[in-house]
Amino acid sequence: MNEQAAPNVGMIIRELRKRRGMSLRALASGCGLSINAISKIERGENSPTVLSLHRLATTLEVPISALFQEEIVEPTIFIKRDEGLRREIGGMIMQSLGSGLPQQQLEPFLITIEPGTRRENNPVTHYGEEFVYCLEGNIEYHINDEIYTLSKGDSLIFKASQAHYWNNLSSRRAKAILVFQASQAKHLLHQHSGDEV
Repeated sequence: MNEQAAPNVGMIIRELRKRRGMSLRALASGCGLSINAISKIERGENSPTVLSLHRLATTLEVPISALFQEEIVEPTIFIKRDEGLRREIGGMIMQSLGSGLPQQQLEPFLITIEPGTRRENNPVTHYGEEFVYCLEGNIEYHINDEIYTLSKGDSLIFKASQAHYWNNLSSRRAKAILVFQASQAKHLLHQHSGDEV
């Protein structure tokens, strides 16, 4: 398997911040994370969660996929199997399935969720829409007060302004295609309980 090296997300965040002339304080104020938390992410001392990536990308006015790439690629993207950039985040592996288009609107990922991974303490809301297609295993998706159990071949599409989170309560690894509508300026991701970096 010819897999690309994972990008230095902290370095990319620092570069994007400096290009926009933003101080750590300004970025922290915009995304709701502490200055110390962002500083640790930029130095590579802490790995950001999906929630934090959303918040940082929104404040920096870039799609979340921009945090996975170190340089702009061509307007047509072709990624061979298992060669997308990957990031491990709290019991989950996110693999980008395509990024780099100018003003890209869709952010597709292959997510692999380890057995027993729970996210119920981190419900989120964000701008736009979200699409999930289960490839294998079982994923329990909570959207507002409704629970949807996805098995192979099942899918969900919903307005992401609704509080949502997922669990893999089974003993098997789960995989799914996850597509976000790209972040837009002035639409911050909100977490409904606790702030996790």
